[in-house]
Amino acid sequence: MTKIIDSTEWLSLKKHFEEIKNVHMRELFNDDSTRFEKFHLTLDDFLVDFSKNRITDKTSTLLNSLARKVNIEKQRDEQFFGEKINNTEDRSALHTALRSQDEKPIYVDGLDIKPSIQKVLNQVKKFSELINQGSWLGFSGKKINTIVNIGIGGSDLGPAMVCKALKPYANKNLNIHFVSNVDGADLALTLEQCNPESTLFIVASKTFTTQETMTNAFSARDWLLKHANKDLNAISKHFVAVSTNTNKVIEFGINKENIFTFWDWVGGRYSLWSAIGLSISVYLGFDNFKKLHSGAYEMDQHFMHEPIEKNIPIQLALIGIWYINFFKFNTQAILPYDQGLSLLPSYLQQADMESNGKFIDRDGKRVCVETGPVIWGESGTNGQHAFYQLIHQGTQFIPSDFIMPINSHFQIGSEKNLHHEILISNFLAQSQSLMMGKSAKDVKAELNNSNVGNNHLNNLIPHRTFEGNRPSNTIMFKKLTPENLGRLIALYEHKIFTQGVIWNINSFDQWGVEYGKQIAQQVLPKIQGNEDKTCFDSSTNNLINYIKNNT
Repeated sequence: MTKIIDSTEWLSLKKHFEEIKNVHMRELFNDDSTRFEKFHLTLDDFLVDFSKNRITDKTSTLLNSLARKVNIEKQRDEQFFGEKINNTEDRSALHTALRSQDEKPIYVDGLDIKPSIQKVLNQVKKFSELINQGSWLGFSGKKINTIVNIGIGGSDLGPAMVCKALKPYANKNLNIHFVSNVDGADLALTLEQCNPESTLFIVASKTFTTQETMTNAFSARDWLLKHANKDLNAISKHFVAVSTNTNKVIEFGINKENIFTFWDWVGGRYSLWSAIGLSISVYLGFDNFKKLHSGAYEMDQHFMHEPIEKNIPIQLALIGIWYINFFKFNTQAILPYDQGLSLLPSYLQQADMESNGKFIDRDGKRVCVETGPVIWGESGTNGQHAFYQLIHQGTQFIPSDFIMPINSHFQIGSEKNLHHEILISNFLAQSQSLMMGKSAKDVKAELNNSNVGNNHLNNLIPHRTFEGNRPSNTIMFKKLTPENLGRLIALYEHKIFTQGVIWNINSFDQWGVEYGKQIAQQVLPKIQGNEDKTCFDSSTNNLINYIKNNT
């Protein structure tokens, strides 16, 4: 099989890169007044502007040819129709089926999975209504007013991000908390805010054996029983589970009818669409949970049916390939200008880095290209006063995604739109200034109009000069609604998948995560034992002994 780097399409891009690598985006905009029209795409009120990138018409044509070379459309169809594209675990990757809005069957091992999906959704709906209507009562007869989701990774990041982003849609009578860290502080500080008589715990663990999650779950159970006079019947009134391990869940004390299942073709980091999203449905209401699905389904349909040139996830994926593999820009900033989306960078860290952080390809060979960028970020304008200095003038070039709703849910102050108008102005100014930069000539002209002396002026010029030519995408939508958040999440899912296809890696396993857990299981007994340990390398052995001597 020919390596992608030896293909005509890759070699053409490599040659083109040498031609364009020093071209400034200022020139591209000056030379083409239609640049925005060419390099933006929309889906309903959802707009993606990728004109502020170091690309030309030729770049776009060559990147689109690369997508066709790897048969992206064929591989996309294989994912959507249930082929076992997760080859190391012999599984399908069908999170898209969870939000499907049509009647077409989807088969896994010869069985249509749509009926089982609908059955669980009905269960989620019924349970959510019981909580929201105040019909579910705790051990003392009080209504539930606090939800604590106990999970980790995909069982935590997705639901936590969605619930924070869509808080304006939440049930005002409910509080919600997310506990994931096995550090006791996470659970202890959460329980300080909870009343045991009115708190419901959702334990989200597929196997019901995940160490961090179950340690927190058992401690939460102990806390509840302490306040319920050790009445074991209280457990079933205050705990439900999202799991496939029925025996373990029942052994914990949870009633069988309060087990919400999901399937091995749902990867953890893609699982918020499944019963893992139970906390979303309870907190926001089932109707809003379904609207989240509907928005994602719209993006799914766009990804499935739009041609490569007009396909938003594919275009963003190709631009990422251009930077990672040709410019060698190996990091990307996610910069949401909405406080509700402050957890989005963390969520996308897992979605992208756990999916495409691989050095082995689907054929078991070492990859021949760089994969998986480092994803990080912060909500604006906080990030502007932290790391934007590096983005503007640092020696590393960091492609950035600026994300913002045009209208805010919140109006505060005497001028009702002032906060949001200031936010929008910063949002637009950052991408524009990153692209344009500021020349020494412009700096000098600016300083000449000030009272700076000539000697000091000349010293200041290099410090206040900006190279610009720093790329970004702009993603905007009318308002942060469940539908638009669904579109946004699905957009990134499909972008990540497309890049995995181009790199020929399996985006749906995570053996690196599992390896760390295995070693932790070996270390724990050594920490709990009494004698000095010499089982590992000299550093780990001495660290274990140091910890034991200072405990």
